[in-house]
Amino acid sequence: MVSHSGLITVMTRAARKAAPRLRRDFGEVEQLQVSRKGPADFVSMADKRAEESIVDELRHARPDWGLLLEEGGEIAGNPDKPRWVVDPLDGTTNFLHGIPHFSTSIAVLERRPDGREDVSHGLVYQPLTDESFWAERGRGAWLQDRRLRVSARRDLDDSIIGTGIPHLGRGQPESWSKIYNAVAPQVSGVRRFGSAALDLAWVAAGRMDGFWEDDLDVWDTAAGVILVKEAGGFVTDYRGGDRSFDRREYVAASGAIHSKLQKLVAGAVR
Repeated sequence: MVSHSGLITVMTRAARKAAPRLRRDFGEVEQLQVSRKGPADFVSMADKRAEESIVDELRHARPDWGLLLEEGGEIAGNPDKPRWVVDPLDGTTNFLHGIPHFSTSIAVLERRPDGREDVSHGLVYQPLTDESFWAERGRGAWLQDRRLRVSARRDLDDSIIGTGIPHLGRGQPESWSKIYNAVAPQVSGVRRFGSAALDLAWVAAGRMDGFWEDDLDVWDTAAGVILVKEAGGFVTDYRGGDRSFDRREYVAASGAIHSKLQKLVAGAVR
């Protein structure tokens, strides 16, 4: 049994507490009451209930920590303490269409001396498969009790690359198509699954060799970023810098693939 910190225990307990209701709601997806938040961006009652359940658990464990929530916005806490970042249901559109690919993402942000925040702990949980991807800074990335490593492939033509495709109200189709046209002819395949958190977890697990996407919020990516890094991979913005969260741009892969993928992405958007 792999030992992990108390924070990972808290995060796992929170995600698992919300999971049975998510599974039940997914089984009754046609009867869900939904409200529209924006073009092609649906928010289900399942999403809201899951967030409430997770927040209750996290606040009970760390009552003075702030929270950054997909649905509930920002809840202030002690500015000297870390804060939670929560996406209770990443892949809402999949969920609402009965597609069994979605996840719960929870991360911890700690403030650095320069004022910027770094991710110190991350959890991506798939309620339907009961897969728990977790990572702690300096202690590696894990799937349950199995250590994760990014893919060992070195050539793009052997690689599967994940992405997100712009759609109504989200993303920039022209920019994305330029990147796709640069990447697709060089790789074995491009996949779009619909949950950025799981995409990044899959890169950490070696199921995909790389990933690119922009216009993502920090709650979509914080846990996935530390998973990739702790699994031996790299995550940068499109320019190859370390400002992915600020620029909302992500290129994630193993070292050998990342440098090649990042150059293709950067060249396409120049």
